[in-house]
Amino acid sequence: MFYVYVIYSKKFDKIYIGQTMDLEIRLEEHNDGLSNYTKKFIPWELVYSEKADTRSDALIREKQLKSSRGRSFIWKEIIGKDKY
Repeated sequence: MFYVYVIYSKKFDKIYIGQTMDLEIRLEEHNDGLSNYTKKFIPWELVYSEKADTRSDALIREKQLKSSRGRSFIWKEIIGKDKY
């Protein structure tokens, strides 16, 4: 099982979209500064996740969420801001 997830840094008003096999460990890695991009914007909180059967499915969904339309959905429907 794989997960596509969105984390949010309220302090910096940033989102990050990714995919992983272990959501709990991956969130810890982000908050421990083990990811180059996300270490600058700690702390992170998980705001959205969905399951995918295969890594291929997860990568496809991750790409959709990273599109302009996907980011707009995240900001409006999940975060509650009209950023796009």
